[in-house]
Amino acid sequence: MHVHILGIGGTFMGGVAAIAKSAGHRVTGSDRNMYPPMSTQLQALGVEVVQGFEAAQLDPLPDVIVVGNVVTRGLPVVEAMLDRGLSYVSGPEWLAREVLKDRWVLAVAGTHGKTTTTSILTWILEHAGLNPGFLIGGVPANFGMSARLGSAPFFVIEADEYDTAFFDKRAKFVHYRPRTVILNNLEYDHADIYPDVASIERQFHHLVRTVPGSGRIVWNVGDARLAETLGLGCWTPREGFGSGQEAKWTAAARGEKDYSSFEVLEDGVSRGEVRWSLIGAHNIENALAAIAAARHAGVPVEQSIAALKSFKGIARRMELRGEVRGVKVYDDFAHHPTAVQTTLDGLRRRVGQARIIAVLEPRSATMKMGAHRDTLGPSLAQADEVWLYAPPDLGWDIAPVMKAVGARGHSSRDIDALARDLAKAARSADHVLIMSNGGFGGLHGKLLEELGKEGRG
Repeated sequence: MHVHILGIGGTFMGGVAAIAKSAGHRVTGSDRNMYPPMSTQLQALGVEVVQGFEAAQLDPLPDVIVVGNVVTRGLPVVEAMLDRGLSYVSGPEWLAREVLKDRWVLAVAGTHGKTTTTSILTWILEHAGLNPGFLIGGVPANFGMSARLGSAPFFVIEADEYDTAFFDKRAKFVHYRPRTVILNNLEYDHADIYPDVASIERQFHHLVRTVPGSGRIVWNVGDARLAETLGLGCWTPREGFGSGQEAKWTAAARGEKDYSSFEVLEDGVSRGEVRWSLIGAHNIENALAAIAAARHAGVPVEQSIAALKSFKGIARRMELRGEVRGVKVYDDFAHHPTAVQTTLDGLRRRVGQARIIAVLEPRSATMKMGAHRDTLGPSLAQADEVWLYAPPDLGWDIAPVMKAVGARGHSSRDIDALARDLAKAARSADHVLIMSNGGFGGLHGKLLEELGKEGRG
């Protein structure tokens, strides 16, 4: 079967492409403005990618067209597809129909931590010899790919609440019909899709409604909005993690200030200690959720703890991109104030009093709409210097953010100039944390290059 994917450059649709290719289909696709890791992953798979959304890409005619949610009415390829009455389907629907229908699906949902938790859970199952299939919104270092078909029965998926396609405005995750679900947290996001947090809660409850009575819901008991969501009705056994009276799974930090070492507790009883490469209290909760979900799939807790010790992390999650003149440059996907705050907290705990320079691109649709303008500044409190990229088309006044960060704050309208300014501002032993859910115009590489020039000067 020839599968043609519109919007193939996104992490989800690129993962669908990888799975379709593994299943023996001929896979082609189209997108624009692609960047690593998906561009390089598709190239390695031998997937033919066309730049743009012109109608000519439909000749010769594919057997099915898989439509990503980046694709809208008005694009030539979409109008041609509809006018000609061609067969088309959304990415989540294709995945559910062709892959997930015969699998034990373990889904990870939440505003934050989905990629990390999905990666941890997948590695636990892999470490246990179960060869799970997976589709993750990032590239786990233990696998070097974001998706694979794997072997039955288990399939782990990052369950996104973003809408499915231009013709299906339900959240992606309602298509997956999971047996095991992790609910990490619930906050307001995706302002381009949802008018308020209540509308997101309703989508999460749609997901809850699809979990069978023989399944399991692993949820963060410290999240009030998740509690509200489950209060709307729940027909599946639950296991709580985090902190609170309903938490079956808790943790106690051991020694390291950056939370890279902790003890796993089940009903208050120690099940073992983890020492791993990740930092931050939020990653402890991600680990607890994964341990609970893996046990529902039959993996003993002791095996899960052993797997965590060899978990290598995920690309673009506090990833060290390079060090020049003693300046370390990190790449992180944080693009919501809560994620920014927890990421900075973890780095601060690891580096102590060393200077942290936080660099943020407000690139997500919610950021571009200014929905977080009042909470973004406070989320950057642990940075010694803050640089905000504010391109001419940003669409909102950054003054509230700059006021909140005070004298620590700087802004730039040009990425090349930003790289030069950062290189001049950085000192030996500084940690430059670059945060964006996109490629940030190659800022990481440009900064490392400028740092090299400064050193030669």
